Amino acid sequence: MTSVTLRHVSKRFDAADRSGKSGLASVVESTGRMFNRGKTIDYLNAKRAEPEPADRTYALDDVSLTIRDGETLALLGPSGSGKTTLLRVIAGLTEPDEGEVLYDKVPIRDIPLSERGLGIVFENYALYPHLDARSNIGFFDIVRRRHRTEVDARIEHVAQIMGVDIKHLLARKPPTLSGGEQQRVAVARALARDPKLFLFDEPLSNLDAKLRAETRVQIKRLLRHYQITAVYVTHDQTEAIAISERIAIIQAGRIIQIGTYQDVYYRPVNIFVATFLGNPPMNVFEGNAEGDHWQGTGFALRPLRPGLKPGQKVWFGIRPEHIIFEEEGIPVQVELVEPIYNDRVQIVYLSLIGQNCVARIPLEHSVEVGTTAYVRFPDEHIYFFDDETGQRLS
Repeated sequence: MTSVTLRHVSKRFDAADRSGKSGLASVVESTGRMFNRGKTIDYLNAKRAEPEPADRTYALDDVSLTIRDGETLALLGPSGSGKTTLLRVIAGLTEPDEGEVLYDKVPIRDIPLSERGLGIVFENYALYPHLDARSNIGFFDIVRRRHRTEVDARIEHVAQIMGVDIKHLLARKPPTLSGGEQQRVAVARALARDPKLFLFDEPLSNLDAKLRAETRVQIKRLLRHYQITAVYVTHDQTEAIAISERIAIIQAGRIIQIGTYQDVYYRPVNIFVATFLGNPPMNVFEGNAEGDHWQGTGFALRPLRPGLKPGQKVWFGIRPEHIIFEEEGIPVQVELVEPIYNDRVQIVYLSLIGQNCVARIPLEHSVEVGTTAYVRFPDEHIYFFDDETGQRLS
């Protein structure tokens, strides 16, 4: 089994890191085949989570990571968190200042770029504008002077896998293609390399909602069919959930948490992960441990979780779908109702003693803007976070 492992990788900010994503695109056709099939990148170590420092000097800060053979790992985080830099390090395009990257226990620096077996799909697609789609897809074989019959057979095979709709694009050049069509050609070109490791750098960000949904399904089918290990960079939670087996949450250059979406969503390690995931995200309220209860602004909760110290500053959290509307409870003002008919739910924006709160309830539940409602926070769905460290309290 082949593995790709990052061990305590750190990368300081420099001109190359701040220049954007063009470094990946510059070598889109210079990479070739890895000597073995399959890739693995495994999570080894996660640093603590804390707000991004104003004087942050590291694009990546002590990242240790493994991605399992044949899985798709999504790198999910806000803009500037280090997602693309981490992808560049995995590809060997950016050399870390500290730590090492291993392909099958071999340092990546000892493996020629042409033998790393990378297929890369970019946000801007990076197609050759002077070549038609057929030549873009077959470029890898064409420049290696493979027989025309072999090149045509590979292009035909890839076109079949990508769907019959791509065939009518083969004679056209990228400037005449729509964004969705260019994206399909870009994926087909990466696939034609017979890659062992697929790297996606926000490839769907330029597509409309309908095309994004269609392309997500297409990419997932490809990855499942070929069982290619993939790293998928995105800030879109829907993409991460739909495409990946595991999600790595990255913040300020650190891997904060990694696991399946259910693990990360229902067992967030800290308040950043809790409020980053979810649509709408988790509600959080500031308060303190007081005797046998938690005291917030205008409402209290009991019994308090064991292990908290009297007077300890603690944040209380609850997800919108866990808020229950009842005849009696904590009074809230209904400020706005947003129905989502496809999901048969409605998002209800509330004011709780001047604090914002969001609930997600069934569409059939009647609520009226401007009225007072009453809610309950079930004990089994309550989260507490330490104010000083941000860590979730068990």
